[in-house]
Amino acid sequence: MQTTDSQSALAYVRRRLPPGRYPIGIILGSGLGALAKKLSDVTVIPYGEIPGFAQSTAPGHKGCLLAGTLAGKRVLCMQGRLHRYEGHSFAQVIFPVRVLRRLGVQTLLVTNAAGGVNTGYAVGDIMVICDHINLMGGNPLAGLHDETLGARFFDMGTAYTPALRTLAHARAQALGMRLREGVYIAVTGPSYETPAEIRAFRVLGADAVGMSTVPEVIAARHCGMEVLGLSLITNMAAGVTEAVLSGEEVIAIGQQKAKEMEALTAGIVGQL
Repeated sequence: MQTTDSQSALAYVRRRLPPGRYPIGIILGSGLGALAKKLSDVTVIPYGEIPGFAQSTAPGHKGCLLAGTLAGKRVLCMQGRLHRYEGHSFAQVIFPVRVLRRLGVQTLLVTNAAGGVNTGYAVGDIMVICDHINLMGGNPLAGLHDETLGARFFDMGTAYTPALRTLAHARAQALGMRLREGVYIAVTGPSYETPAEIRAFRVLGADAVGMSTVPEVIAARHCGMEVLGLSLITNMAAGVTEAVLSGEEVIAIGQQKAKEMEALTAGIVGQL
């Protein structure tokens, strides 16, 4: 991330934000943008207006930074994310996360739509991410190091904060929901995986597969954020069933399960 871009982005966003602290950040994945409607006292800033932010082009990603209140807590919410398959560099993908940190975000909730690799899963399941496997062909921190953000070499043994995972399960139980917990494997996309790849991912220990999240989590942990990841299983991965995979299905399932994801996320935020 260019320091000048970061300073320009911070200056611009701070001018637009109502005064106060925003300790919680949320990234909304494919088909999950409706949670933004639950925010009150909302300020909307399109990514295209923020210096250094790339424009989101993925379906179901509006590409806006929202500031508001959810469950009584002030939050900054990314309504849509950036992906490598859109042609964005790793630096562009993680730039918003670093800006959130410099705006004061301490806890980051990351959501995504994912394919079910674990044959015991079903479409519509929600999975708490306990760990990940990076098959995206690179690490977003490779290259010039900004020591103001964090150490060059840092531990990823608890990339997904155990206490937040425990909180997610507790809130789900209170809502009468059952959560899965498993490993998320990230690939670049945009093509869906082959059945042979999914079989290999299962051998590696993956439970769900997607095309995002991991670069953001690496960047968030690098700069000291606590992280909770939630995957909505919007389809079973290639070879698990005979179904033909499509982006439309991902969006549709996301919309069908939106209320559950909204209730769970709001419940978690209210306890932070």
